[in-house]
Amino acid sequence: MAISNTTLRQGITLGCAAVLTLALLTQSAASPAGKAQEATRSAAANEPVYIWQNPSDIASRNLYYGPGGKEHEPHTVYTFIKEDLSGTNPKFDVRDENGVKWRVKLGVEARPEVVATRLVWAVGYYANEDYFLPDLRVQNMPRLKRGQNLVSKDGAIHNVRLKRSPKGEEKIGGWKWSDNPFTRQRELNGLRVMMALLNNWDLKDENNAIYEEKKSDSGTPERHYAVSDLGASFGTTGRSLTHSMSKGNLNAYQHSKFIRKTTSEYVDFYVPSRPALIYLATPKEFFSRADMRWIGRHIPRSDAQWIGSLLAQLSPDQIRDAFRAAGYTPDQVNAYAAVVEKRIAELKQL
Repeated sequence: MAISNTTLRQGITLGCAAVLTLALLTQSAASPAGKAQEATRSAAANEPVYIWQNPSDIASRNLYYGPGGKEHEPHTVYTFIKEDLSGTNPKFDVRDENGVKWRVKLGVEARPEVVATRLVWAVGYYANEDYFLPDLRVQNMPRLKRGQNLVSKDGAIHNVRLKRSPKGEEKIGGWKWSDNPFTRQRELNGLRVMMALLNNWDLKDENNAIYEEKKSDSGTPERHYAVSDLGASFGTTGRSLTHSMSKGNLNAYQHSKFIRKTTSEYVDFYVPSRPALIYLATPKEFFSRADMRWIGRHIPRSDAQWIGSLLAQLSPDQIRDAFRAAGYTPDQVNAYAAVVEKRIAELKQL
């Protein structure tokens, strides 16, 4: 992996850079997401694959309930299944009284992820069925290895995201931003713009998933490519000093920049930006994230205009409903929505 930014090279030795390069190449080749991509690519040769489907009903979509709708909103009785120790935010699985499995996410990502899923779904991208609950109680709840400090003394868990596991859908692997069936297509470029709109800077390949959905009417499975973890949204443009600054931070979102540069043919966005310089202490982390910046760069202007035209079909009430769904206060709802509306206007003016 070549490191082109001479400023970033200063302060580390050539020997360290060589070791880092070898480590990153080895990790990329052996990563679960990479292996899953290769495995699913050949298996999916005869199956329809989608990253986007035409949302003919944008103006009437319900962004309060999102892709799952009111009929799939969470129930009342949950039983603990197991804790999930992957990722940075505490998570665990529960099952409701109807046998539906849910993944509960605690912490700072819960609110922004609920909003982000609704906005990407609104313009045609696949998104998980996420719901926000201000209070959750779980039967047979053990002491958590992560996030126990977020459980109150009376056993209630506050401000959580519940992700529904739909019947007939299965996560079968991952995909890479740089290598997928939609490379250079308008739909993938539109998704890159959406990540910039949301300030979703955590664009690791392992945050992408391929879901296989069995269609009962045709009997032919479909494969949906999605950004399955959108929690690092509505904060800074890149990884900052703390999670509370980087994710779901209204002040950071309001003061962040959106479009970096435009030419007659291309648009560059600020997201994802270089991580905070403190991460130079961990070069592997720093350079792997710095290397993601291409995702927000050199996007065809016509593709950015296209996704902007879809977003422009959303009403102010729809955009505010997405933030209301995540339990934000009225003032926060209006402030967040104002930034989103301003960015949509910038896309329309390209």
